[in-house]
Amino acid sequence: MQQISVVGAGTMGRGIAYTAALSGFRVKIYDIDEANLEQGRGAIEELLQKSTDRGFIDGDQAEVAKRQIVYENNLREAVCEADVVIEAVLEEIPLKVKIFRQLDEHCPNHTVLATNTSTLSPTEIGAATHRPEKVIAMHFFNPVHKMKLIEMIKGLDTSEETVRIVQDLGEKMNKETVEVNEFPGFVTSRMNCLIGNEAMNMYMEGVASAEDIDKALKLGLNHPMGPLELADLVGLDSRLRNMNYLYETLGEKYRPCPLLIKYVKAGKLGRKSGEGFYKYH
Repeated sequence: MQQISVVGAGTMGRGIAYTAALSGFRVKIYDIDEANLEQGRGAIEELLQKSTDRGFIDGDQAEVAKRQIVYENNLREAVCEADVVIEAVLEEIPLKVKIFRQLDEHCPNHTVLATNTSTLSPTEIGAATHRPEKVIAMHFFNPVHKMKLIEMIKGLDTSEETVRIVQDLGEKMNKETVEVNEFPGFVTSRMNCLIGNEAMNMYMEGVASAEDIDKALKLGLNHPMGPLELADLVGLDSRLRNMNYLYETLGEKYRPCPLLIKYVKAGKLGRKSGEGFYKYH
């Protein structure tokens, strides 16, 4: 593996690109929106500078990583030499299927196609290609450069060779991997959405303040971040999409909290909009 291509320059895509570049890979990051691509470039270069200032990496490492990343708004150019493509776009099956059809057309035959999804089916996504055995889900966690886990989710046709390639990639990126057989929500999202939704219901019912609910889980259950803080971080619109999918596939216990639906309708999406369960200024 020499080149990693990342599709989508949002929070997750830029985090994956940053981590891959620091791990020695040549990286091409693609986004259809030139403004998103430039925002991604700015965020990656800012993170490299912060990591240097704080002593996590040295200046030479930062300069090498910066040179390793190419920013591209032509999909064919971004992926035509890739050994692994990691897609990191919105959690919407029609969008992912459309992208994977294009990737299948533009990528070399050996290229592994991975989707960074927290809930959606790699089997359904892989079925849109002529290489379902080379399609897998790689679920990274935010912030990518700090979080140690990658969930590897096998679709129905995913080969053991593909699992091995992705596991090896994870090790080179200094991550731990777990192997999961496809089922809605996998391991972490299934648990996390349930805990977060119950926290939202408790807040809506007036059981406790958002601050105290989060504090209780951090100090009482040793969670590193409270469930409402975490929902604000990942984006309440993203969380609602995940909840709706789990509700459709796993049933009543995943019915989204009415307050979550109301917040999303009001444009209160968490950190990215400046307000969710907390206010950010």
